[in-house]
Amino acid sequence: MRGNPLPKKHAHNKTKHRKLRGPDWHISAIMLDRSIDAIYRRLPVNRNYHVPYLAGYSTDCTQIYIDKDLPPSFVDSNGEVIEIDRYLLLHEAVEKSLIDTLHLRYQHAHQIALRAEQAAVRADGVSWAEYDGFMMKFVKEMGEGKVTHIPPDLDLKPYIDEHDDDVLAQMRKLLRHARIRHKEYESKKLATAKKRAKARAAKAKAAKASA
Repeated sequence: MRGNPLPKKHAHNKTKHRKLRGPDWHISAIMLDRSIDAIYRRLPVNRNYHVPYLAGYSTDCTQIYIDKDLPPSFVDSNGEVIEIDRYLLLHEAVEKSLIDTLHLRYQHAHQIALRAEQAAVRADGVSWAEYDGFMMKFVKEMGEGKVTHIPPDLDLKPYIDEHDDDVLAQMRKLLRHARIRHKEYESKKLATAKKRAKARAAKAKAAKASA
């Protein structure tokens, strides 16, 4: 499922970008906003699964996963609705890029990604304390019985770098089950497609015969 990390006030991806009045290499909330738009155009957000610690990414970095039970927004102390997917999208994209490209350890990549996420939140005038407090309410840890259906291609690098053998063993077990379910789903989808194609061919043949 493609999410919608871009609230209307941030959705520049369908309009032509105009050159900024000032130098585009200066710190700019607008340029940061456009950068998140650019990431969104390249990476779909999937909210169909449980994801430990709120969000993650596929091994090939073609999808960003956000936990299905995490609300897509919250209301801050000013009564404003804050949509959160765009900030998580930025965090996960930065983290994955640093791990894959520069081969950073998860802990180091996470710290840099967290600062980028924080900068984006603050650039939108949102309180980091309120945002982070909201997020922490929904963090799922392994062993709580809340993580049962994870993505079949979820990257385990963050969990491997934490060196928690018990958590990693549980993750790998869930991943095996997820891959089995995904394979069964793909098989059923293929069988359905073949059945429909056969029905269309038979219908076309009958129409041709009666013509």
